[in-house]
Amino acid sequence: MAAGSVIRRTDIPGLDWLVSFGFSAVLVTMFAVAGVANAVNIIDGFNGLAAMCVVMMLAAIAYVAFQAHDVPIVMCALAGLGAVLGFFVWNFPAGLIFLGDGGAYFLGFYVAELSILLLHRNAIVSPLFPLLMCIYPIFETVFSMYRRRFVRGRPMGLPDGVHLHSLIYRRLIRWAVGSKSAKALTKRNSMTAPYLWLLCMFSVVPAVVFWDNSALLGIFIVLFGATYVFLYSRIVRFKAPAWLITRR
Repeated sequence: MAAGSVIRRTDIPGLDWLVSFGFSAVLVTMFAVAGVANAVNIIDGFNGLAAMCVVMMLAAIAYVAFQAHDVPIVMCALAGLGAVLGFFVWNFPAGLIFLGDGGAYFLGFYVAELSILLLHRNAIVSPLFPLLMCIYPIFETVFSMYRRRFVRGRPMGLPDGVHLHSLIYRRLIRWAVGSKSAKALTKRNSMTAPYLWLLCMFSVVPAVVFWDNSALLGIFIVLFGATYVFLYSRIVRFKAPAWLITRR
């Protein structure tokens, strides 16, 4: 665990009791870190998508750490943010370099560890702050597991191409469908990410605004889940809201 820190509070009934025991707290912390790392890797499907989401998350951590007067966490978050931005300018929109599994897993690990350290060092920060901040990749992962197992009857860990970002790529970016040139395909790939940046902002912004209020953070977590399921169900049935569709 980062600097000996583990998750000791969650503001979630039942789970708080579980993490009150040392061994359980370590297991929950390991699960959370591995889960966030895997979640960031899952959304790393298009140019700029995972990188910009991580930039927003690190900016959120830096802001909340600043509000809590935790300078070391501020500096670590800003250092990571600068490094990811340096990668981003080469990754989006031209796709000249890519994160790969190793890069995506590392960024997820870095966000998770900074979040745990922030909570460990600052009791004023709500434990639901990092959950709401990272809820887009986390919900994408959990929803994908549910969809594979209970909707399609397949193993939870089996890869598929029906993630929300994959659906947006196939069904909303209409202006590039007809062209098969490498330039057009790269542009189509890159234009997928901004849709998901907006979705990520829908969680990061309220997380930053209400970082010390667990009740409001919990409400926005529920709202995000409802919004995600609504958008997914509409797009998968070819009934995407008109304002989401990019036309020729």
